Amino acid sequence: MERLLLFCYVLLSTYCCVAQDQVSKEIDSLYKEDQIYAGVTYNLLAKKPENVEQNGFSLGFHFGFIKDMPINRNRNIALGMGLGYSANSYNQNVLISRTNEIVNYSIDASSSFRKNKFSTHLIEMPLEFRWRTSTPTEYSFWRIYTGIKFGYVFAHRIKYRGDLGDYKLNNVDDFNKLQYGITLSFGYNTWNLHVYYGLNPVFDGATALNGEAIDFNTVKIGLMFYLL
Repeated sequence: MERLLLFCYVLLSTYCCVAQDQVSKEIDSLYKEDQIYAGVTYNLLAKKPENVEQNGFSLGFHFGFIKDMPINRNRNIALGMGLGYSANSYNQNVLISRTNEIVNYSIDASSSFRKNKFSTHLIEMPLEFRWRTSTPTEYSFWRIYTGIKFGYVFAHRIKYRGDLGDYKLNNVDDFNKLQYGITLSFGYNTWNLHVYYGLNPVFDGATALNGEAIDFNTVKIGLMFYLL
């Protein structure tokens, strides 16, 4: 009886070791990270022409899916390619108006406004190089993700409320449809600082303010959250 119990114990122990090893291998083979992202940013305008200022709080909201593709044996280095949506607002003092289908840009210091902003909606494709300290069973870890993000502006709006009246403008052709910039996300566990720096202007090269090209680009700083 004792021999039978000993034999059963050895058999069960061997089975558990083999099963644990198989589970470990299965976990390793499926191990991926951070495939859903959501973030909020404070939006800035860089390279502004003289007398152009921002006012109020300009926000951006971002979410999407990234395909995580590990490229090393430990699976803590990966490439990412995804698809997402981004909504952004920019409060500033450039008066954008339309007269007889001609869009005008000016700064009217003699008038005041309660709201003056333009907003954009983009379909985005992020491409990332990803490094992290994760393991197949560790879900709190350090990460550094960097790359480039391409965006297509499929909708935009200009909204003004002030001394000159209240109006909204859509379909202004001066917006660059293609936006692209470099990205960096780094942090631990839930909290990750995110920075986006636009590499091309918001408006095309023909747009001018007082004879000076409006070639400001966007800078977005905020928090990014990742889920499996």
